[in-house]
Amino acid sequence: MAAAAGGVMAGAEPARIRAAMIGTGHGHAHSKVLALRSMREYEFLGVCRPEAEDPAIGPAFGEVPRLRVEEVLGDTRIGMVAIEFADPDTNLEYAHRAVAAGKFVHLDKPPGSNWQSFRRLLGEAGKRGLVVQMGYQWRYHPAMMAAMEAARQGWLGRVYRFRASIDKPIGAAERKHLAKYRGGMMFSEGCHLIDRATWLLGEPKKVTGVLARHGSDGLADNCVAILEYAGALAEISMAGYLPQGNQQRYLEIRGTNGWARVQPYTGSSLTVELQEAAGPYAAGRQTLSPPYPPGLGYTPDFAELAAVMGQRGRPVYSAAHDLMTHRVLLQACDMLTL
Repeated sequence: MAAAAGGVMAGAEPARIRAAMIGTGHGHAHSKVLALRSMREYEFLGVCRPEAEDPAIGPAFGEVPRLRVEEVLGDTRIGMVAIEFADPDTNLEYAHRAVAAGKFVHLDKPPGSNWQSFRRLLGEAGKRGLVVQMGYQWRYHPAMMAAMEAARQGWLGRVYRFRASIDKPIGAAERKHLAKYRGGMMFSEGCHLIDRATWLLGEPKKVTGVLARHGSDGLADNCVAILEYAGALAEISMAGYLPQGNQQRYLEIRGTNGWARVQPYTGSSLTVELQEAAGPYAAGRQTLSPPYPPGLGYTPDFAELAAVMGQRGRPVYSAAHDLMTHRVLLQACDMLTL
């Protein structure tokens, strides 16, 4: 077989990316280990638990090698690090360390309480030719992607309202963890939906947050954010009380020709109702199940990052979008300091 330019054999697969995880306490950590271990793009080397308050690495992680943080950050062969602490500010701290060590980073949400620190992180990554990929949960949810496409293509008409909600009953331990930050549930959970709203509508001209504390522990547990645009409103709400709340989660986009609704977030169910047929949708109401891409949850996120690292594409979500989204989140949480 003839060699391609640069000495690479024609048809040869790109070298696998060596990856590791720092922190194990985030609720998404286990799923991300499973995804990375399943992908041919990555050679997953293991996880490390450098902070005493981070939960112990239990059997859910399987037979995954345990590493020291010095091994991960000091090994120049490791190209990507996923940061998965339960505490957002600890995540941000280790993301700085990983970028300084020359690593591409997958950073779980929300990216800390200090907007200026996050801005410096993205700026430093850009200077070094690195990418910090945010771990917002529903960027590649097929039904949400289809709803966004219907709105962005104009099939819903002029979009005037975005509505989304997360409700779930939360126990005492999680309440204590979330209460560390003024934004409470909006800070921890609202970031996902604010990311969806800003991806569709851009930067709002005004952000208003309502952070009600209806329990006895000071947690902001019944919250609403209103994002105001020139021709539209986005309403994002969440609360920590509703039984079977996961089944009541929804995302809805309304326009002058109709609406698209995703409910629940588990699975992939999209309902579209249009006054006039547009794009692939007929007039009237229809319910569809857009298929998930092959692989596990978070496979699309890591596949995109692998393509970026292999110089086969650019990030779908720019650093400018992530920075703006985090600024909007902190405004909604009354936590923004410029």
